[in-house]
Amino acid sequence: MLNILLVTLPFFALVAMGFVAARRGMLPLAAIPGLNSFVLFFALPCLLYRFGSETPIAQLLDASVLGVYLVSALIVVALAVAFTFSRRIRWNDASMGALVAAFPNTGFMGVPLLAALIGPAAIGPTIVTIVVDMLVTTSLCVALSRLDGAGGGKNGAKASVWAAAGMALKGVASNPMPWAILLGAVASAFQFQLPSPVKTTVWLLADAASPVALFTIGAVLARSQMQADHPMPLSDYVPVALIKLFIHPLVVLAVGATAVQLGVPLDPFALTVLVLIAALPSASNVSLLAERYGADNGRIARIILVSTVLAFFTFSGAVAVLWG
Repeated sequence: MLNILLVTLPFFALVAMGFVAARRGMLPLAAIPGLNSFVLFFALPCLLYRFGSETPIAQLLDASVLGVYLVSALIVVALAVAFTFSRRIRWNDASMGALVAAFPNTGFMGVPLLAALIGPAAIGPTIVTIVVDMLVTTSLCVALSRLDGAGGGKNGAKASVWAAAGMALKGVASNPMPWAILLGAVASAFQFQLPSPVKTTVWLLADAASPVALFTIGAVLARSQMQADHPMPLSDYVPVALIKLFIHPLVVLAVGATAVQLGVPLDPFALTVLVLIAALPSASNVSLLAERYGADNGRIARIILVSTVLAFFTFSGAVAVLWG
């Protein structure tokens, strides 16, 4: 366990540094969007391309991994909505809460952390989960979030849901991460190599992705906490953080074990990776979606913050149980 903590500590320490830097004003809040843009549009796509191009194409097209993770995500979304939906927490807030319960911080944290803990073999299943979360989980939760506001009756509600789903998919299309994954997969399939100067540039940006992304997570969390100053009962956000850290990995483990019993050719190593991905804290970018769609971003920010703080212990414990 101590060896695992020694590996995970630097990753969470970078998150803490970003948090402290933003809270103490050493990093101006106005600079955070610039860091986000660097990670999202430059460094992280290069990292995903590098991993995708170096991963066998069969791992990137593993239907059993995709199916198990997709079914698990749908179950967690349904559980989170059912658990939190009330007179006070309606579809918009319940759906965004379900998204942070089912969407791990795979891109910014999971890719470098799992590669350090388990090795490059973990990247194939990890990339598959990013595609599922970006294309399906996010679009579903955004569509569900629109069920509150359709004042035009059943047809109006249906139109609003489909419009929201279309907007979510359009947002995915403008995100460079899935395109980087696709280009990396194509490069892997055809064994394509970038010209040497281009490859060096891409690899340099990829090397910058992990530290800057982790530092940015901390800064984003600090900014969200500073802006979410209204009081809120613990019951509004702590249970959702616990769903993310405990229920999500248990659901993935149960679905994966059931799939294996039914004869699905799911590799045990891939299932271990999927469970560890599910044990990651909530994705920090969900707070941006909550803000865009008018959900209670203070609640979402608190869920992300609690899950990130607790994950240092819970994720390390999951690694010790499954991999140690």
